[in-house]
This record gives sequence, structure tokens and C-alpha cells, in this order.
Amino acid sequence: MRLSRTVLSGLVLGLPAVTGAQLPLAPIARSGQTVTPVYEGWYKNPDGTFSLSFGYYNRNAAEVIEIPIGANNFVAPGDSNQGQPTRFESRRHWGVFAVKVPADFGKTKKVTWTIRMRGEVFAIPGSLHPDWEIDALAGEAGTGNTPPVLKLSPSGPSAQGPGGATAGPLQASVGQPLDLTIWATDDGRGSGSVAGGRASGAQVALMWFKHQGPGAVTFSTPAPRPAAGDGTASTTATFAAPGTYVLRVRANDSSVSGAGHAQCCWTNGFFTVVVR
Repeated sequence: MRLSRTVLSGLVLGLPAVTGAQLPLAPIARSGQTVTPVYEGWYKNPDGTFSLSFGYYNRNAAEVIEIPIGANNFVAPGDSNQGQPTRFESRRHWGVFAVKVPADFGKTKKVTWTIRMRGEVFAIPGSLHPDWEIDALAGEAGTGNTPPVLKLSPSGPSAQGPGGATAGPLQASVGQPLDLTIWATDDGRGSGSVAGGRASGAQVALMWFKHQGPGAVTFSTPAPRPAAGDGTASTTATFAAPGTYVLRVRANDSSVSGAGHAQCCWTNGFFTVVVR
């Protein structure tokens, strides 16, 4: 029997079937709960490689969790740091990074993201099993809706999907705002339009996050509104401590206010910043 995506998600999350499961109407704890990595699925890239998309579930209603790269937060095989977050905002977050694997990766190999915290270990494998193929780039069934197109520099390459675009390293100083500008446009199909061409930047909803790094990051405008036309949007980031950071900007299209399970409708951008 082929399992539904909902059942598979429960298995991958490692959720208990009955015993110990949180009741649907039980109050959500503000703090003290765990963070679980989640495998969202895979998609094929235009160059023939594949991307394995991962998200996470922070069960806390308010507590933000920090888990540095290392023995308690690593991806294997390969480098322990393969782009996973070290800061986990509260509640469910979809498609926050993707691990790219070669065209000959095959259906049986796995990439596993492991998180250890509060005495528990969560190890989530990702593979190219056919049941986990997602439409992150090809277009949402029925509408052809595709993720926003994101650029991190005026002449830089365009990107779509959870794997997104990368830029940097940029240089910054502690306590001094760093200017950040991106360009985001969308096809407009998510709002019901099926007209060709790219829609104005106003069709895109943006949100900035600290993705990795040793200290707090403050964004002057966490959710800037892209300009109509070229989709330009700017903010500043101010860093509380020296070190190497990764900042993530998520660009959602007009069909959704936040990233969700459909995996069709957002693109990530990642800036590496060295702060002195």
C-alpha cells in the first residue's frame, strides 16, 4: 500500500502513533520543547543535479532555539555544515535550505540531517525516492504557478526554489548597519492570473531571517515590500557580535503569506557576512 504524503510526513518527523502524541486541542507550550528536522522532498535542477529540501518544526510557541553547527547539528555524509540553520524560529518552517546532490546520486543513497537537543536525537534522511518528488520549480499542478525569481545583485544570476541563490562573503562591523538589496519578481499565477510574463515586485512577500551565526541580528525592515517593476527591496542588518553569519531572505509569491507544504511558491536567498 502506498502511504499518503501526510502519513509519510508523520513517519519522517518521528512522531509517535498514539502514545505521547500532543492532543490537537492541547495548549502549545511557549518554551521547553524540541526542534525536529523535516525532509520536504526533492526536485531536479536544470543542470541535471537534484536538490533535497529540508525544513524544521520548532514545537515551541515563543522560544527561539540556537544550535551551532557541530555534534548537535550536522548533515552527513560530507561536511557537517551543508547550509542548515543554526537558529530555529518558533513553529513550523518549510524548505529553509536544500542539499544539492549529483545527477548520478541514485534512489538508494541518503543525506541525513541530525539534531541533538534536550536529551533527544532526531535524524532525518533525505533521498530521491519517487514518492518524495516535489514541484518546487516545475509549477503547481492546475495553475502552473512557479516560485518567485530572486536575484541578490543587479547582474547576478536568477534563482528559484528552496535551494535559491547565494552571495558573499560581505564585510560588516559590529553595531554598524549593513545595507542589503535584492530583486524579486513573480509570475502572478498564484493570485489567479494566468497571463504570461513576470508580475511586478509588489506581488512578492519578503521576510528576512538570521540563518546561521554567533550573535543577534537586527533587521531595520524584516519584511520589506518590493518595488513595482523591477522588484527592488532593501533593508539593513546590524550584528551584535563578531563572526561569520548567513542571512536568509524568503521570497513568497502572491498565493501565500508564508512558506507552506505545497513547495511551489517560494525562493530562498542566502548572504554570507563576515563581521569584525
